[in-house]
Amino acid sequence: MTTQGKLTVTTFLTLDGVMQAPGAPHEDPSGGFRHGGWLVPYVDDDMLRIVADAFSRADAFLLGRKTYDIFAAHWPRVPDQDDPVASALNRLPKYVASRTMEKAEWRGTTVIRDVAKEVAELKRRYPGEVQVHGSGDLAQTLMEHDLVDEYRLWLYPVVLGGGKRLFGSGAVPAALTLAGTTTTSTGVVVSTYRRAGKPSYGSFGLDQ
Repeated sequence: MTTQGKLTVTTFLTLDGVMQAPGAPHEDPSGGFRHGGWLVPYVDDDMLRIVADAFSRADAFLLGRKTYDIFAAHWPRVPDQDDPVASALNRLPKYVASRTMEKAEWRGTTVIRDVAKEVAELKRRYPGEVQVHGSGDLAQTLMEHDLVDEYRLWLYPVVLGGGKRLFGSGAVPAALTLAGTTTTSTGVVVSTYRRAGKPSYGSFGLDQ
């Protein structure tokens, strides 16, 4: 019997839920966002260790077009096979969700058009993890179709007041289970949540 893999979404978030442009000022200035690079001051050995461990568990990567373009411009230029991120990204299969990309130049990349249909097939194809990193627009589509099995949320001790959010006003209601949490030396809280069906509800009201 074939074991179906799981789709994981890893996202860096501020305390007010912003995920936009964590790595550099020019990463995503859309909407007039002026806080790009907010993650960088919090990088430490703990972060590098946790990231390396996560990438070691990947069977394949699924990326949105914007994140793919950022990764494709950087990681193929990092040839050091001792770098766990570069090694995984350059070696393993990559899938980019795009309706307009005709051909992907990064070796090992396949373009997918129908996210709902093709991502479900990817989860059946790979027994391990199909990992999504960043890719905010893609994450919204994956959540809409209930395709996310696990969230790995990095919560940074900073508030920006505006920007793109992972869980926006259109988020589909869902219950989650905390599977594990850790902290880094710079105060980042890394939590893993697994889907647990629909939310349940109750009341603190007194019986009449």
